[in-house]
Amino acid sequence: MNLIINGENKNFPSPLNIEQLLARLKLKPKSVVVELNRKILTADKYVDIQLDDGDTLEIVQFVGGG
Repeated sequence: MNLIINGENKNFPSPLNIEQLLARLKLKPKSVVVELNRKILTADKYVDIQLDDGDTLEIVQFVGGG
């Protein structure tokens, strides 16, 4: 399955949900915001949302500092 993540084409095996994608990318669900096809998702839905070939995602990671 081809996904566009932050403007880059990436291939993954399917089926795949948002939570599984984040695990493959080594990202913690609580430290990111995910936008799927121009809709912002809530973290509690990551396990329920299955990705489809051609989906576009923007993933923003929170970074602490000070």
